[in-house]
Amino acid sequence: MAQAVPLSAIKLNFYLVLLLLAGVSGSFAQNKSSFYVSTTGSDANPGTQAAPWRTIQHAADVACAGSTVSVRGGVYQELVTIKSSGNATEGYITFRSYPGETAVLDAQHFTPSGRNAVLTIHDKSYVRIEGFEILNYRTAEHHLTPLGISVMGAGSHIELLKNNVHHIENTFQGRDRPGSGGNGFGIAVYGTDAKTPISDLIIDGNEVHHLKTGSSESLVVNGNVTNFRITHNVVHDNNNIGIDVIGFERTAPDPAVDQARDGVVSENLVYNITSRGNPAYGEDQSSDGIYVDGGTRVLIERNVIHDVDFGIELASEHRDRATSYVTARNNLIYHCNTAGVSIGGYAPERGHTEHCIVINNTLHDDDTAGTGSGEFQMQWNMADDVFENNILYAGKRCLMTVNKSEVDRSQPPVAIDHNLYYCDAGSKESIWKEVSDSFTGFEKYVQSTGNDAHSRFLDPDFVNASDSDFHLRSDSPAIAAGLIDGLPVGDQDLDGLPRVKSGKITLGCYQRQ
Repeated sequence: MAQAVPLSAIKLNFYLVLLLLAGVSGSFAQNKSSFYVSTTGSDANPGTQAAPWRTIQHAADVACAGSTVSVRGGVYQELVTIKSSGNATEGYITFRSYPGETAVLDAQHFTPSGRNAVLTIHDKSYVRIEGFEILNYRTAEHHLTPLGISVMGAGSHIELLKNNVHHIENTFQGRDRPGSGGNGFGIAVYGTDAKTPISDLIIDGNEVHHLKTGSSESLVVNGNVTNFRITHNVVHDNNNIGIDVIGFERTAPDPAVDQARDGVVSENLVYNITSRGNPAYGEDQSSDGIYVDGGTRVLIERNVIHDVDFGIELASEHRDRATSYVTARNNLIYHCNTAGVSIGGYAPERGHTEHCIVINNTLHDDDTAGTGSGEFQMQWNMADDVFENNILYAGKRCLMTVNKSEVDRSQPPVAIDHNLYYCDAGSKESIWKEVSDSFTGFEKYVQSTGNDAHSRFLDPDFVNASDSDFHLRSDSPAIAAGLIDGLPVGDQDLDGLPRVKSGKITLGCYQRQ
């Protein structure tokens, strides 16, 4: 027979349960706390709005999953390392400028001791950084690398939102070959773990500008990085590459995952990017607005790129390695110093461009420096690439396309068709370069190469190209002239309007409605 439990014991157990639940609830409330930092605070305070902390680093030492740290406006002279992760259950750890104010992380009194960032996230997950101004990290030493924001190692669900990163500079003056200068970065994400990637990454709404990056990039994802979105950023006035998606640099120790992949680069504005005058490159004009160097399965769409060296480049710098399965569509590219779009390794001994699709882009007045790269440049080591539905309006040299690689006409490395070409000098003056041959005139080029059988040479009738308005007039020959079948044309044009109308698609980046 079961022994009766005394009523006093039942009451005691009941109160213990209540206390336990209260403790759990209190812990959860702490995890969901809002903390505050102010230039007038003290790290001995409790971190409340009435009694804030003084340093962002102290907040980073204390904050836990689900916490939001709001930093009041003002200048904070410190380097910050995020110490904890959030999680899927309790949520992100969020560090943000207080609404309506700007917290400034100013590193002018610090010198890099190696590869150091103003704000570092290493092997962390569920972290959000929002609304900070980050600036003034500088060195002239070749072996030192300053960064604005650095995400390294492994982790998931990192969000970098609406930050203003500028004046991060490596001004090292020496070099023994182009690209061998010092290194600096605005925002850099390096997946360095062989087993676990950096995944579910969002880089959105940031401004990254006035950088001196030496041999490096303004905004980059490199190595074991997957499922990323680089969107709505403004990248400008930097002395090397704007946005870069990189593979095969031995960033991750396993070559099988050493490749940024499965990402989107969309709705960014990139301008005033050139390596000319950069000590790492001298007079070379070789920087890209958007560059995929060894990345794979990347969508580049609805970006505006102008006054850069190359507009979009899809290539691989590493022998026997490929940039692959990239789609570049609905982008506006104009007034570049060299080619508007370039694919293929930049030398025969470099890597490959394979299964890449360049469709429905508008290119205008590129190769302004007269480098001989034209509007669309094809270099070496290409296979199964597509260039269709594009508008190319060449500048005064009337150089349309340049193909540097030997072509097997039975199996050409690039399918080129359904494009609209024009230059002010007219069809008879247009120039098309194929390896050692040069064709003058659109008709001769088509007959000799077999390319562009369904393309035309006509004025696209832009609304006002001199004012950078590349929308199309109602009588444009580009309207409803494109190919849809078999091409990943997407849902929206550059304006965000439906990409296809009545089963027809317009050439270039805008769908005439």
